[in-house]
Amino acid sequence: MIPPPYPPPRNLLADRTVVVTAAAGTGIGYAVARRAMEEGARVLISDWHERRLGEAAERLATETGLPAPATCLCDVTAQDQVDALATAAIDTLGHVDVLINNAGLGGEVPVVEMSDAQWHRVLDVTLTSVFRMTRAFLPHMSARGTGAIVNNASVLGWRAQKGQAHYAAAKAGVMAFTRCTALEAAEHGVRINAVAPSIAMHAFLAKVTSDDLLAALSQREAFGRPAEVWEVANVMIFLASDLASYMTGEIVSVSSQRA
Repeated sequence: MIPPPYPPPRNLLADRTVVVTAAAGTGIGYAVARRAMEEGARVLISDWHERRLGEAAERLATETGLPAPATCLCDVTAQDQVDALATAAIDTLGHVDVLINNAGLGGEVPVVEMSDAQWHRVLDVTLTSVFRMTRAFLPHMSARGTGAIVNNASVLGWRAQKGQAHYAAAKAGVMAFTRCTALEAAEHGVRINAVAPSIAMHAFLAKVTSDDLLAALSQREAFGRPAEVWEVANVMIFLASDLASYMTGEIVSVSSQRA
């Protein structure tokens, strides 16, 4: 089944400011940055790779016909860089309405072959980075009495898959972290939710995943295809918008699951 047409903008984030981590490349982060710009937001994108970050900003400007987003280098595993990103975002945008925690790292390795370094690296990038970013941005949002944080989890936080113990554990942690921090943030008018995609096709995923596994995962989906990255981004934009004003602590599955 072929994907639906790319959606027209609906001004869902008009006059909002949005920060997106891990937005370089071709994945969900880039897609949600583009959708946020198309929906009227002023956007700052972040990544650890300087060249790819600059290329992403230029490509976003070309594809949207809008001014290029602001950029800020940041390694989400380093608290000093995360704090510097928060300061830069507030200085550049004036304030931050929406934070998209998109950074993540996977890999396929059996538990008995997994090193401590592999385990810790995946959890640091995928789970602990969400903690660091939330801790850095939430006080700013709470002081303003408004804001939305959208985390990128995965259906592997619920489902089992061989070779993914570290990634699945990290994504399950993102889900639990989302639910707990949402209760704390709600007292200050801030909403925190997450998406849990099944499989969204992009160049990096194709590079690190075998063709056979990608085909098998796609066949499990009811539509018989992976999601487009912008189909996941659409749900993140919804959660960031006023249309989701009564949603917090929710994990929204973005998958065509079989009943």
